[in-house]
Amino acid sequence: MTDSAAPRPSHELVLLTKPDCHLCEAARETVSAVADDLGLEWQEKSILEDPELERRFAEEIPVVMIDGVQRDFWRIDPERLRRLLTS
Repeated sequence: MTDSAAPRPSHELVLLTKPDCHLCEAARETVSAVADDLGLEWQEKSILEDPELERRFAEEIPVVMIDGVQRDFWRIDPERLRRLLTS
């Protein structure tokens, strides 16, 4: 018998973006919808606020980071994101 009230895995979910990025807008909507559905908090960071992030991810924005690991970029697939967050 499993406990349906068992806590779900908790992850640090971060979306890396930059201003005036149409892919970032779509990624923001996807991350927000999936995180809200799973009851997870997430944060958004602009790569322009961190020179190291800007150097590392300038050509891959937007980027989804889960627990400090890059897991997706450019077009964020909601089903893939959901699987990553529930495993």
